[in-house]
Amino acid sequence: MATRQDVAQLAGTSPSVVSYVLNDGPRSVAPATKERVLAAVRQLGYRPNAVARSLRMSQTMTLGLVVPDAANPFFAELARSLEGHAWAAGYTLLVGNTVDDPAREAGYIRTFVDRHVDGLVLIPSHGDQPWRAELARSGVPSIVFDRELEGVAASHVLVDNVRGAQEATEHLLAHGRRRVGCIAGPLGIHPTVDRVVGWRRALEQAGFKAGSGSGGRTGWEACPQAAPLLHGSFGRLDGYRSGRALLSRDRSVDALFVTSDEQAAGVLRAATELGIRVPDDLALVSFDGIAAGAYTCPALSTMRQPFEDLGGTAVRRLLERMRDPDLAPTRDVLPVALLARGSCGCPDPAGGEHDEGLHEGTTDGTAGAPTDPENDDA
Repeated sequence: MATRQDVAQLAGTSPSVVSYVLNDGPRSVAPATKERVLAAVRQLGYRPNAVARSLRMSQTMTLGLVVPDAANPFFAELARSLEGHAWAAGYTLLVGNTVDDPAREAGYIRTFVDRHVDGLVLIPSHGDQPWRAELARSGVPSIVFDRELEGVAASHVLVDNVRGAQEATEHLLAHGRRRVGCIAGPLGIHPTVDRVVGWRRALEQAGFKAGSGSGGRTGWEACPQAAPLLHGSFGRLDGYRSGRALLSRDRSVDALFVTSDEQAAGVLRAATELGIRVPDDLALVSFDGIAAGAYTCPALSTMRQPFEDLGGTAVRRLLERMRDPDLAPTRDVLPVALLARGSCGCPDPAGGEHDEGLHEGTTDGTAGAPTDPENDDA
């Protein structure tokens, strides 16, 4: 492997001048000398020692990302956006997959700190966070992404889960649906909690009752006339199990708000097995807007999160904290937008189109819904 000394010898100059050329300073170099150095670099295939440079500059040009489940398409799309924005800013993104295990999460954070990443983006697991004090002591700049941490003086980048869920439910009501249930999960994290709040708020403002979720699993047993709430977990299998359980017991439910696209894919499978037609018998709107939602049958109506804006905002906020660790914590809450497709009863785009030609909801969440004068009591 060629060394800096080899480059200097071939270019007829000193190693320090080679360093000035490759680092663009701190001293200027004559154009002819600079060209000789660059020609020698190309000829020898010289690559600077990144480890030595990071020790010298106290900067590794790497960022760490901790995600709860790398196999979940939602987190994969978030990670892709973050990686793109980090790369554009000159940073390499390292990803740690915690599988929602607090101990593994703490291990990844410790590993990233030990490897001297310049900053961390955290999507916390829904368990305990034993790493909080250790991360604070390390001094590594960090932000919390997607999931909110209560009682932590940290910058957050989130979406408006309450308003998005409310708009989704209002859209179902505007289709003339009157028993709008909810399948939510996982328990104990703010996206779920806030989306249930939005679903409940839309129903109550329209004069309907919403299940309480008592007992940790169901809400319709305690309040039979209320729209049911069933808590499950996050993935397709959980959505399938929860959807099958709810729809088997309560065929009067004519619409569902599902708190993630992954769950909604499982609900669609459960409805098909039970002979329930979507959207004829059951209208459905979910949340997240992952690309795969365009390819279910019917395609998922969903509250789409602005992946590119989320990634850009998170990287920008992290770089700000890296430049000035004493900055006060920030809180960015980005809006979501309705993608109305076939699962709610809106026209389903032909050919599996993802974004083009789709109808985005207005601020009141009712765009694309048919008018029904016989069902205007909401």
